[in-house]
Parts: sequence; structure tokens; C-alpha cells
Amino acid sequence: MNTNLTPRLLAVANQKGGVGKTTTAINLSTALCAVGQRVLLIDLDPQGNATTGLGVKRSEIEKSIYDVLFDDVEVTEVALPTKVRNLSVVPSSIHLAGAEIELVTAHYREFRLKNAIRRPLPYDYVIVDCPPSLNLLTLNAFVAVESLIVPLQCEFYALQGLSHLTKTIRRVRKTLNPQLDIQGIVLTMVDRRNNLSGQVAEDVRKFFGDKVYQTQIPRNVRLSEAPSYGLPAIIYDMKSPGAQAYIHLAKEVIGRERDLIRQQYVA
Repeated sequence: MNTNLTPRLLAVANQKGGVGKTTTAINLSTALCAVGQRVLLIDLDPQGNATTGLGVKRSEIEKSIYDVLFDDVEVTEVALPTKVRNLSVVPSSIHLAGAEIELVTAHYREFRLKNAIRRPLPYDYVIVDCPPSLNLLTLNAFVAVESLIVPLQCEFYALQGLSHLTKTIRRVRKTLNPQLDIQGIVLTMVDRRNNLSGQVAEDVRKFFGDKVYQTQIPRNVRLSEAPSYGLPAIIYDMKSPGAQAYIHLAKEVIGRERDLIRQQYVA
């Protein structure tokens, strides 16, 4: 457990929708808590699916990430407890839908989120669930965090979409956040009965090598059902293949973070 109140900062991102991005953000956060970590999940997506997927009702939201970005409200003031022990969420709200337009003319527009979470915080991990597009909200996340976790659906156009994302990362590293990198790529919605899934997985591993996590997230009905109950799949049905996969993924994420810290210490 992190004792110096300086959390690791990660974002779950893919500009393509429907790849399991929010499902990954919710269940990875829950799995990290299950192995003893304290996690803050920031819902930066105007759709707010991470917020409702953790059981937070829109009627209960008084302040959201919008207030953090535009009114200098403290993240800890906005964070809400969830049904998962040691997991808090900074909710999205309907006001975030117009944030993209407001950010265009805002002062230090790319650094709003970074400035909000650069202070010491009582968490081991801060995880940002990004919008399914490469807009100014996503750019705020890329500037604020240290590493990205990229969910990648095993489909025909997977690598093409990922190439656009890597180009964006290179541009951000050159101008706004030199340390930004992909911590790992997680293959989602894997159907072992489908030859295409196997071929895409093979191609991704050939191209990105060790950047691809060993854990693969299978197609699993429990992962789809859980959000309607306001629960992570790990709480909804811990024994399901999807929930078990995210527990294994959390262990991989922690392992890679420790390796990175070790490398920085040696350097």
C-alpha cells in the first residue's frame, strides 16, 4: 500500500467506443481494491457510465468532475464512496457534456485535470475513465497521468484504431507530458471459438510485444449484466470468467507498476 499519499496515475483510454473501456475501468479499480489498494476512479466521460456502473444515482450527485475542472473544487471534496471498500468515484454529470466547448477558450485548458490531482491524495491509484474520443477531455487525462491502459477489442480494425492512439501519445509526449506511455494493452471481448479473435490477438502481440498483458478478458454475459445492478462484475458474480480475468489483470498492473518504480529507482 502506498504510504506517501502520492498515487500512481493511470488512464483507461481508447478513442473507439464499445471496446470495454468503462467495464475495464470499473472492474480493474475494484480488483485493485480487492488486493489491498485504495483507488479513486475519475469518471471523465460525459456519458457517466462508470458513475452509474458503481451504483451512484444521478440524483445524488451534487458536485462532479466538472466542478473540479472549472471551479477549482478539490477532488477529495467531490469523491463519493461506493459499494466497494476502498473505492471512491469522482462522478461525471450532465454538465460535462458542454465541457469540450468551454475548454476551447479556457486558460491552461490541457492542464486542468493535472492541476487538480497533482496534490498528495489518500489513494494508491487514481484511474481516469476517458471519453471514447480523442478530445480535450481525453487530452487532459493524457497530460495528467503517467501511464495508459488501452482496452482493445479483438476485431478486424483493432490495430488501425490503435495506430491513431499511438500517434496521439507521441504528440502529447513531445509537447505536454514527456513521461506518458502505454503501460499495457488488454485484449477484451475475446471469443476463443472465433478464429478472428485469435488472429487479432496474435497480430497485436507481434506488433506490441510485451506491452500486451497476458490476461485476456473473455466475452462474458456477467460483465454486461453487472452495470444494470450498479455493481462491478467482481461483486456481482466474482466466480464468473470475466470477473476472474480482471482480478488477474489487476495483479499484472501492480506488477508492471512495481517494475517501473524499480527501474526509476535504479536509474
